Amino acid sequence: MEYNPKQLQIIAVAERLFAAKGFSGTSIRDISQEADINVSMISYYFGSKEKLIEALFTVRAVEFRKRLEDLLMNVDLSPFQQVNLMIDGIIDRLIEKQCFHNIVAREQLMTDSRTPIISALLRDLKVNNLRAMENIIHNGQKLGVFRPDVDVLMLSTALFGTINQALSTKPFYRIINDMQDVTEDYLEEDIRKRLSIHLKKLFRDTLQKELNLPADS
Repeated sequence: MEYNPKQLQIIAVAERLFAAKGFSGTSIRDISQEADINVSMISYYFGSKEKLIEALFTVRAVEFRKRLEDLLMNVDLSPFQQVNLMIDGIIDRLIEKQCFHNIVAREQLMTDSRTPIISALLRDLKVNNLRAMENIIHNGQKLGVFRPDVDVLMLSTALFGTINQALSTKPFYRIINDMQDVTEDYLEEDIRKRLSIHLKKLFRDTLQKELNLPADS
């Protein structure tokens, strides 16, 4: 579905509030006041708060899926180049869209208060992310570049889990790396670079087919 500029503005405001206050803690009135619009306009465009967060998940999922589909469409890239670009793309996405991924992290922990629509959206988001990664890895397997026994689910868990852990513990990262005085942008760029190096090595070591060496080598 295509959203017009006003709808995208409302979605962006809702995203910030959901990240700060949680879905249950944010009201339609909160969103209307922050966006400087009438409550009726949100109802007109989305119908309900549940439909609004569904629109947010749709927008972010489409952005992510299109980025990975573009990688598969680029026949000039080798499988490992596709994987490396996928890793950098996911790192960039989680850093740039921290509000959205704070919502995901928060709602995953709040199992008692989560609404059915949130549960369904989180499940669909995870499935779509996994399927997109599977497509890239299966492409490399078909070409005989990647080993056939890859556990894509565990690899996906390692990828997203590592990035989320690094971003959610930035105060600790500052202390342990003696970076208390650097700007937030500098800190995030340092995290981005180290994540990129570490995760690319992890994927390379996991995906690379073993050489057929002599038994005594």
